[in-house]
Amino acid sequence: MKKETEKQEKTVESGKNFFQKIGTALKKKWLINGSKTILLVIIIIAIYIGVNILLENVVLPEIDCTENKIYSLSQESKDKVGNIDKEINITLINYSNNKSVINFIERYIELNKHIKIEKVDDLSARSDLMQTYSLNPTDSLIIIKSGNNEKTLTQNELYTVDYTTYQQIDITEEAITNAIMNVATEQKSKVYMMSNHIMYDVQYYGSIMEAMENEGNEVQTLDILANGGIPEDCNCLIISTLKEDITEQEKDKIIGYIKNGGELLLMCGPNVNNADLSNFQKVLDEYGITIEKGIVFEGTAANMVAGYPDFIIEKTESTSLTQNLNMAMNLCLIDAAKITFNEDKLQELGVEHETLAQTTEKAYVRTNLNQKAASRTAEDGENETCTIAAIVMKTISEEKKSKLIIYANELFAMDMQVQINGYPMSTVNLYNNKDLILNSVAYLNEKENSITIRKNYENVNYTVTEQQNTIIMTIIFALPVVIIVAGIVIWQVRRRKK
Repeated sequence: MKKETEKQEKTVESGKNFFQKIGTALKKKWLINGSKTILLVIIIIAIYIGVNILLENVVLPEIDCTENKIYSLSQESKDKVGNIDKEINITLINYSNNKSVINFIERYIELNKHIKIEKVDDLSARSDLMQTYSLNPTDSLIIIKSGNNEKTLTQNELYTVDYTTYQQIDITEEAITNAIMNVATEQKSKVYMMSNHIMYDVQYYGSIMEAMENEGNEVQTLDILANGGIPEDCNCLIISTLKEDITEQEKDKIIGYIKNGGELLLMCGPNVNNADLSNFQKVLDEYGITIEKGIVFEGTAANMVAGYPDFIIEKTESTSLTQNLNMAMNLCLIDAAKITFNEDKLQELGVEHETLAQTTEKAYVRTNLNQKAASRTAEDGENETCTIAAIVMKTISEEKKSKLIIYANELFAMDMQVQINGYPMSTVNLYNNKDLILNSVAYLNEKENSITIRKNYENVNYTVTEQQNTIIMTIIFALPVVIIVAGIVIWQVRRRKK
């Protein structure tokens, strides 16, 4: 018993000694300073965690330092969407794992208070959506609604492919902005495509007709003769290459439409069948235009596709149609014709024009289409610069003007498949063909603020020089070593002064 008591006393004494040692240690300056350091580190970590939590719940103003502003809303979107005064509801189905799309759509909410967003991540609990849109529980979809107007976007519609480089391009902003404008527009522009007398049936223009619909247009086919004329609500009349002439009555109806300030988009290539198109020429005469016989061949290798001189690539000029775009627009025409203007009569006709696209000075016109030579022959025309697309303005009166855009080709707007280096491609998707057609329709419909949004998402591979590489490596590896060495030296100097 006595031994146990002595043992307990020793234990208590030992405990007292332990706490005395701790108290003595706490009085030492180095530990007090160490405690302050630990406390400071804890405070810094707490601030770091707090700031991160705050940033998770706060939508900060967008800061985009890229040259083309590819991560922020373009000025085109701000102009188009900012003034909408209708309620727009955007439903995101199964997009919780796609933060980039969510973040992008939240920028529209910041831009316009009338835009609301709903996120649906458990589609199995929304049988109404599954039935209405025929969705499976894992499907994703964006639904944009305003009143009775509705537009849906699939994941595939947020991307396109550059068929010249086979790169996937993000067009999320274009798709969403145009969808918002589509549902917010009550009065849609009426676009009519002439369906008779033409070389290729309108079904070959399916993709571009659908794209025009997605841009907020109502697109219909038109037989002028059967309809008895051009509808009064026609905002834009599209005529493609003819295989036979229009009738006298149709000619008069089109000229009447022009003199009433009507807008025309002509996609008319060469008259390869040598048909008598005298009535249609009288329509062209209203603008002082002639579509010359023969096919334009490009003589500059850099301006042709895969070595085919009749597949010509030309950069569009900076005109009222393309000047607001922030990327180069390249037009690819196949078997195009040459456009000429009767300059002597333009003033009398009240016509002004600007070139939209033209060839290099090495181009030439081939009229003998049985000639198979890939380069210019003695039968071909002289080397010259050929106009292949133009914008024309005809003044009817002080109150009325008629705008026309002419492309000397129809194949570039079609779903026709061509083989380029062994790959099948749709001609409307070559280069910026589709973009230019959509922009043309928007321009003619006097909806310049609806010009298609295009951004340059190309990745640029930058190769540094040997000198630049040395500087970079020095910054990455040598600079930290210098800082560490300097710190050690300063610490040693201060230690010796104590």
